Amino acid sequence: MDEQFKQQVYEVAKLIPKGRVTTYGAIAKALGYPNHSRHVGKAMGGCPSDVPAHRVISSGGTLAVPEFQERLEAEGLVVNNLRIKDFRKLFWNPMDEIID
Repeated sequence: MDEQFKQQVYEVAKLIPKGRVTTYGAIAKALGYPNHSRHVGKAMGGCPSDVPAHRVISSGGTLAVPEFQERLEAEGLVVNNLRIKDFRKLFWNPMDEIID
């Protein structure tokens, strides 16, 4: 995987506000690669500790990494059966933040 792509993924993820979540696909789309959500997931799998990987979830509002539930709950989110309650309300769209 291209190192520049990974760095771009990490920079977008760092913009996600505390208590909000986005999706792998939303990050991919914001970076100009709308069909590369799996690549975003792979990049997030090895991300540095200063990247809030726990705030990036699947498009259905579910956690891909169950261990992230505790971190999300510490930020005030409610998680039931690995699903974010009020996902649509808590969704942060990087396209609203990233301006070319």
